[in-house]
Amino acid sequence: MNFDLSEDEEMLKALTERFVTNTYDHTTRRAFLAEPSGFSGKNWALLGELGLIAAPFPGEMGGLDLDATGIATVFEALGRGMVVEPLAEASVLAGRLFALTAPPALRETWLDDLLSGAKRLALAHAENGARNGLVWVETSAVADAGGYRLTGAKPYCIAGGGADGYIVSARLSGTPDQTEGIALFLVPAEIAGLCRRDWPLADGSIAAALTLDDVRISDIHRLDGGMAEIEEAQQFAGLARCAEALGIMERMFHDTLDYVRTRDQFGAPLGTFQAIQHRMVAQYAAIEQSRALLNLALVSAGGDRFAEAVNGARAWISNASITLAHEMVQFHGGMGVTDELAIGAGHKRLLVLSRWPEGPEAALDRYAGSVQ
Repeated sequence: MNFDLSEDEEMLKALTERFVTNTYDHTTRRAFLAEPSGFSGKNWALLGELGLIAAPFPGEMGGLDLDATGIATVFEALGRGMVVEPLAEASVLAGRLFALTAPPALRETWLDDLLSGAKRLALAHAENGARNGLVWVETSAVADAGGYRLTGAKPYCIAGGGADGYIVSARLSGTPDQTEGIALFLVPAEIAGLCRRDWPLADGSIAAALTLDDVRISDIHRLDGGMAEIEEAQQFAGLARCAEALGIMERMFHDTLDYVRTRDQFGAPLGTFQAIQHRMVAQYAAIEQSRALLNLALVSAGGDRFAEAVNGARAWISNASITLAHEMVQFHGGMGVTDELAIGAGHKRLLVLSRWPEGPEAALDRYAGSVQ
């Protein structure tokens, strides 16, 4: 099977790599994370100018209609640069979900600003009871004259800090664990009754805890979708997270390879010790296995087994990436966990990617259920 990139995909890869090269080093990355939203607003605007924010959106809506291979190509390059701008959560997940489910009048109001990066959305779906990928929505939506009243809490809105609006899942009927009866609503950040508290994740990115206290929303803000649309959007976001994790694994491996080749111990470079060579080879093999599973997901795109392949890749890469990160940190010794090196930053980012929106065991359960 031919896995060579097309000419357009090569250009997209080169564009993303140029953004990383011109914008990122470890010092500037730390400065970007220190900004109030956990990333650089200037970089976000630049990503909009380059078309990378709009790329996952449908072509008829002004995007590039990026397919699975294009998404993986972009996010692997972003992972190698350890980019902190939340393209997966804001563009592939929330932005694309909005574009595919919003009524025309609402889409016209928001879409151009979303494509350019002038505005940003985040998905507010996970609740306290939603452990290990379980469906659990207690937030309620009660029909009101000309709209709805929303009440509930969404404590895990990833990349929600500084967002201009939130796609909120709320229950119209049924019990919290039922798939049916869930609707989606676009809730502007400044609306009355919405309280937001920002909090940092392990990697330094900013999530938001939302409390909705009788938030009144008009009919036009209800999106045409529910759990099925969220799960479909999460498939492509999961693919993007896998590709980003693979890029980070590659970056950490090559940084460590350079280190063990130059760091002397007992009068010889660390890389000359057979035990370290064997451990590095094992992690190289893990990277290649991860790439193979990602490629399986890419060739499954558009078919019935795409979700299965993404779940399988997530289950493997989540565990393999953390094992690799632990090894790379250990080879660097105490410096490996400091903020001075990209190794520690990569480890923290892989921790988040491996555990959100569910852990590897939940992804493995989904995979096992689909192949039975």
